[in-house]
Amino acid sequence: MSAESDRPVLDESGHFHATDAPIDLSVYRWEDWVTLAFFWLLALTVFYQFFTRYVLNDSASWTEEIARYFLVIVTFLGASIGARRNSHIHVEFVYRYLPAALGRFMSTAVDLMRIAFLGYASWLSIELVPRMNNLGMTVIDLPMSYVYVFVAAGFVLMTWRSIGVARLNWQRGWSVLERPGEDHEDGAAQSNGGRP
Repeated sequence: MSAESDRPVLDESGHFHATDAPIDLSVYRWEDWVTLAFFWLLALTVFYQFFTRYVLNDSASWTEEIARYFLVIVTFLGASIGARRNSHIHVEFVYRYLPAALGRFMSTAVDLMRIAFLGYASWLSIELVPRMNNLGMTVIDLPMSYVYVFVAAGFVLMTWRSIGVARLNWQRGWSVLERPGEDHEDGAAQSNGGRP
């Protein structure tokens, strides 16, 4: 602990002396901010739905459908953030009991299978976008392909970020599956010149 953190919060005269840690926004990427914007659009839509239903007693008909689409967008763009941070669900218990070479082989296989699955899902979702152009939304007169573009973008971003995570794992010679206590973000920051 530093001398700064050992100081009391209140001095003898009752004045408040607390300092916050500096805010570092450099850990966030563009998809974080886009996802945050869609999250707030979702929140505003749900609030408007609540307000019109329970305060005005005349519910807006479009809010439920649009909120559902915003939730889909937030889900798939948010999943790309999880892929970048390597924070999706892992089964790391098995790696504790495996020899190091076998654990390394299996973690590399997991990276390759993840990239293959997400690449295939990207291809399928990109193929689906033009087909959904003929299907319209229920309440709003827009094609469903507008929503599916974000699904495809989410899968493409997840694939791209998974390739970056796999490359990082190969460069440093281990993954978070093999060393669950290690911080992936620190390793990513070191390999990308300070940017995870």
